[in-house]
Amino acid sequence: MGKVRGLVARRNREPARRGWLRGAPAPLWVRVLPAVLVVGVGVATLVSPNRLDIGFVLGAIPPLAGLSYGPVATVLFGGLSVALLTVPAFHLNDPGSTDLLTVCFVALLSVFISFVRSRRDAQLDLERTVAEAAQRAVAPPLPERVGRVRCAGLYRAAQRGTLVGGDFFDVRDGPFGVRAVMGDVQGHGLSAVATVASLLGAFREAVLDRPQLESVATRLDRRLVVDSARSPHAELFATAVLLEFSADARAVRIVACGHPAPVVLREGRVTEIDIVPWTPLGLGLTDSGPLGAVTVPLLPGDRLFLASDGVWEARDDSGAFYPFTGRLAALADGDSADLAERVWADVLRYSEEIRDDVTMLVLTPDD
Repeated sequence: MGKVRGLVARRNREPARRGWLRGAPAPLWVRVLPAVLVVGVGVATLVSPNRLDIGFVLGAIPPLAGLSYGPVATVLFGGLSVALLTVPAFHLNDPGSTDLLTVCFVALLSVFISFVRSRRDAQLDLERTVAEAAQRAVAPPLPERVGRVRCAGLYRAAQRGTLVGGDFFDVRDGPFGVRAVMGDVQGHGLSAVATVASLLGAFREAVLDRPQLESVATRLDRRLVVDSARSPHAELFATAVLLEFSADARAVRIVACGHPAPVVLREGRVTEIDIVPWTPLGLGLTDSGPLGAVTVPLLPGDRLFLASDGVWEARDDSGAFYPFTGRLAALADGDSADLAERVWADVLRYSEEIRDDVTMLVLTPDD
């Protein structure tokens, strides 16, 4: 399990995964490097029986400090560099006035750059905080339980540094039972967030006032049709699968609109649900005839596993698709709360480069 969590952490597509050259805090070795150079140059010149011509190293200390520290600390390191260059005990005081002026100029320039970087980082942190809050509002964390259904989900956006993209899911309790949705809108990344927000808003409203699951799908379809009409070139569409659990959680009704149907995990076996996907949302469901739905009986211990195209269509180096159903059976042992993460780690081992949003949802009715 430790290896699985480590692999998941390394490939987590959240903002914390940014490298230090992309805005994340500098690693420890970069932060300690200026101090190491100061101490190293000082000790080397004091213990060496001969005069060492290493004063040029001092010119690198202020810029390195500016990468990791604020203006005050950069001034301190710049002062230490000038002191090492001018104090006679270190035998570095004979390079000539040109070298001394050069180090002083580099130190002052480093302080200015550190000031600008600190202001920029503060602004970026504020913007990132606002963006994360907005994205969390669109896709809030999934609760552990909704009604009589235990939930576990995993989302990894294809676009680095974002929390949401073109995939979406939600589980809601309403007057007509627990309902869930998983979908994939056209495109991915920030350009798809507005469409995701629109669909989730329509779903949450329809859960409260639409008695039939098919009518919930129709509401989502109409939402996309209306949004597309506002922009002649939008051509919005999305695939989705909707679920509705009975009051006793012993059956689930499923409507698929161009999206892979869920699979049932039962006694270590994976069973694919035989359902004919309807046309994707946004293409006019009412024009394609009545929606078809299937009702699947559930036994104690059954789990429903939903996965997006990012899982089904992951490929290895040879171009072979990820054998989802075959691998899921081997990964099904253990806690349902960690099942999606185990599958995600296995997908990463199978396909090193994931170019699509990845979404997984595990729904376990109470026994």
